[in-house]
Amino acid sequence: MPTVDEVLEHIGEFNFFQKQTFLLLALFSASFPPIYVGIVFLGFTPEHHCRSPGVAQLSRRCGWSPAEELNFTVPGPGPAGEAFPRQCLSYEVDWNRSGLDCVDPLAGLAANRSLLPLGPCGHGWVYDGPGSSIVTEFNLVCADSWMLDLVQAAVNVGFFVGSMGIGYMADRFGRKLCLFLTILINATSGVLMAVAPTYLWVLLFRLVQGLVSKASWVISYILMTEFVGLSYRRTVGIAYQAAFTVGLLVLAGVAYALPHWRWLQFAVTLPNFCFLLYYWCVPESPRWLLSQNRHAEAMQVMRHISRKNGKAMPTALQCLRPDEEVGEKLNPSFLDLVRTPQIRKHTLILMYNWFTGSVLYQGLIMHMGLAGSNIYLDFFYSALVEFPAALLIILTIDRIGRRYPWAGSNMVAGAACLASVFIPEDLQWLRVTVACLGRMGITMAYEMVCLVNTELYPTFIRNLGVLVCSSMCDIGGILTPFLVYRLTGVWQELPLVIFAAVGLVAGGLVLLLPETGGQALPETIEEVENLWRNRKKQRKEDLPPRQETRHPPKVRDPRWTCFDNSRLESESPALIPKPRHPTLPSL
Repeated sequence: MPTVDEVLEHIGEFNFFQKQTFLLLALFSASFPPIYVGIVFLGFTPEHHCRSPGVAQLSRRCGWSPAEELNFTVPGPGPAGEAFPRQCLSYEVDWNRSGLDCVDPLAGLAANRSLLPLGPCGHGWVYDGPGSSIVTEFNLVCADSWMLDLVQAAVNVGFFVGSMGIGYMADRFGRKLCLFLTILINATSGVLMAVAPTYLWVLLFRLVQGLVSKASWVISYILMTEFVGLSYRRTVGIAYQAAFTVGLLVLAGVAYALPHWRWLQFAVTLPNFCFLLYYWCVPESPRWLLSQNRHAEAMQVMRHISRKNGKAMPTALQCLRPDEEVGEKLNPSFLDLVRTPQIRKHTLILMYNWFTGSVLYQGLIMHMGLAGSNIYLDFFYSALVEFPAALLIILTIDRIGRRYPWAGSNMVAGAACLASVFIPEDLQWLRVTVACLGRMGITMAYEMVCLVNTELYPTFIRNLGVLVCSSMCDIGGILTPFLVYRLTGVWQELPLVIFAAVGLVAGGLVLLLPETGGQALPETIEEVENLWRNRKKQRKEDLPPRQETRHPPKVRDPRWTCFDNSRLESESPALIPKPRHPTLPSL
């Protein structure tokens, strides 16, 4: 009986049905960025200072401009390296007293302003600039600024829990059912977040969105790749991730048009209800149906695909079998990921690189929101560079391989972060250029780890390996907002220094992995353990034979000219050099 891939070769690997389904699911992929990095706009922190009763009346009486009002009534910058007191402290002065002068109202209270007592903001804050955000509405600044970090951390906690639980449900109950159930929950919780009356409700609904949104994005990705033929699968996967980049560009435009966070949340959530109409357009995966022994339903889906593609189903292909024949059933264990030397090395390096990709990708976007001069344009420009990143992956992975482009992209990202620290603020164009270069590098690295992760594990633990390693991506996402928002209070560029170190180390570790380009997926643990050995052997065989021309050959036993070591050993075992240490068995 033929497999699904063999049938698709006859009825169309990427024809009308697959193109239509890809377009529909690509639109869904473009709706994920507002959840993944939307905190840049939803939680934007504008310039702010303490609200002081009586200052507004005094300003009107004296005819001050906004700049004069700030200069006369708000503390100036603190010592170098410390946060500005003007954001979190105010003069403990009764601004309603009648004896205050309009020229210098504080001159009669103290000879030097630095001698005046300062206290925390007891009457709220005044925020500069139009619009609103979660920060301005719930006053998540100064002592409560960590509560903004918690909003983004809650999303990533949801990613971590949901990808495991809902991923299992998708394998157990089907891709289609879980996809549309998660879309419904995501849309409902997004609308409820837009009308949430308090911070705690915002945090709760954001957590629910995290629980279902990433899982639905991954299920949609899997469903798309299971509909297309083998030769198109990699290209479709990269194009699906490129649709995510389109979503980033759209997000920047919508956020610019809707500077109020509640309207922005409504605008990016409501399209999710339209995706529920896909229920009548997107069928269940035939590969999943076969894995559940539902052969009749799988054939029904394949006939639907053939009709959409305008090709007849051959009579000889009326029965299907799973892509992988069921042989001896192996029960994967977490210990299999660290039991043998090479797989243990792969697991640790992949986990670190998933962590690095998440920290640098989300971290650079969040840091740009704090340091950028125009958050909308900077966000738009940095998202544009993800398109050449995807193109570079397509052009290099089959020609150069996986390892060097992957390592190079990590190092470029790390070097760009380090260079940004030393670029002066007046060279804004150079800062933006270097930031875009770093964004392109980490985008390439992030997409490469998705590809290589599946190629470094044998079949029976492949899914488990991807699940465990990619979970570090969510752990990194939980830590990133605290790294960015807390460390910038110490020094604006400190997060970039940490990002540089993390990225450079990740690039070096990638060079310790074997090259997987041009090799079949390993089926057993033994094949994975031999990947590096086979690669070194292949490189040795590719070298030209060594020629000695300077000196005449020395007289030697003619048996040494034979390269068949097994025959040499049988003729004279003493001529074969023995290893200095005995060969250690595999763990």
